[in-house]
Amino acid sequence: MNALAASAPPAVRFSIAGVDALHESALPTLRMRLRAEPPAGATILGLALAVRVRIAADRRRYDDAERERLGELFGAPEQWTRSLGGVPWTEASVNVPRFTSPATIDVPLPCTYDFEVASAKYLAALGDGAIPVDVLLTGTMYYAADDGRLQAVRLPWDTDLTTRVPVATWRAAIDAAFPDAAWLRLRRGTFAALQAYRSRHAFTSWEETFASLLREGRA
Repeated sequence: MNALAASAPPAVRFSIAGVDALHESALPTLRMRLRAEPPAGATILGLALAVRVRIAADRRRYDDAERERLGELFGAPEQWTRSLGGVPWTEASVNVPRFTSPATIDVPLPCTYDFEVASAKYLAALGDGAIPVDVLLTGTMYYAADDGRLQAVRLPWDTDLTTRVPVATWRAAIDAAFPDAAWLRLRRGTFAALQAYRSRHAFTSWEETFASLLREGRA
């Protein structure tokens, strides 16, 4: 019995210390700070950690303007009891070196700026407040057994956490890479038609091109 207890893997406790925006990244990126606390006396030789983040859309309240903007994703508000649910957001993998005391792990989480993706549509529809998220941790932990031998074990499947990310933090990550800009994905035929329209009118920017089309639409 004692031998079994001695060989049991250490129970590392995980928590989220915070989330902020990376301001020196080529692409929009959030940084999640994970806290890993091993039991006293344990030596964690390394972690191969996979982090998946999912938006818990049903754990937030929405104002009328947000409900209207979210109609494309979830339908009319009266349908939300059935349609409002989790939205996959982002994921990352990190390798954590040896630690014997509480360690802070920086996890860079890329944020898509493609507004055809459900998570980007959802986030762009929010006015303010916070984004409720579920964080699932999986991977392999390497540790030293009592006799010094290297051991490896999969993290438990129930290693999951919850937190709330300020909408302003996500916007800061987007603006750090693309200030005051939004990206649209178009079919090549549509883009070719827009390009021809721009050329015919000798516009020097896409801003001018779309402004002209909007004026024509209102005429």
